[in-house]
Amino acid sequence: MTNVEILIQKFDTLIKLNALILIEGKNQKEQIVLLSKVGFAPKEIANLIGTTPNTVRVALTNIRKTNKKGSRKTQQKQSETS
Repeated sequence: MTNVEILIQKFDTLIKLNALILIEGKNQKEQIVLLSKVGFAPKEIANLIGTTPNTVRVALTNIRKTNKKGSRKTQQKQSETS
């Protein structure tokens, strides 16, 4: 293993440790949202929180659908008041 590969591995470990600190005390949905926002892929999120990549993908899809519905309702209310 080269010095560069060793450094990359150590940085990866530090990133994962920081991610675990970020999600500490949060529920699974909040953990998934936060880790996704900072750039983790579903497989990486699943490994960090102890679930399957499919569970993470389904949760992200549901969150996006909920957010879309919420933004549509906001737009409708704004149109009605205009």
